Amino acid sequence: MIYIASDHRGFELKKKILKDHPDYLDLGPHTLDPEDDYNEYAANLAINVRDASNATQTADPPSFGIIICGSAHGVAIEANRFKGIRAIVGLTPELAKIGREHNNANVLCLSADFTPEKDIPEIIKTFLDTKTKTDEKYARRNVKLDKYGEN
Repeated sequence: MIYIASDHRGFELKKKILKDHPDYLDLGPHTLDPEDDYNEYAANLAINVRDASNATQTADPPSFGIIICGSAHGVAIEANRFKGIRAIVGLTPELAKIGREHNNANVLCLSADFTPEKDIPEIIKTFLDTKTKTDEKYARRNVKLDKYGEN
């Protein structure tokens, strides 16, 4: 399952992504509200990804999230407040790949304002297709990512 959400600044980019991927589950917003805040959308996406992942208990994440705002920073900060969520800002395909390989990221945060739209499909594909490295050092570090979370 792939969940997608945005705030008002990411709304148009989300609509474009959904045209190519109608199978993604759109968590909103469904109409443009220039006064909305990213917090609720990022939290809802994180909860859905976390709950879907907890339900199956597999090594590779069974669900992913894509969340879009202007910079990608706010949504990344909000999503990472939830234990089991490893949200990364994927400004390039290379950063998306490293986030999956090294950190087993399960949420991709996209910048509607700073990432060229032509790069978005490759960033998403790279994020979803890349497998997490299983070397001991990565596994050890990834366990620690959840160790300190409270939610």
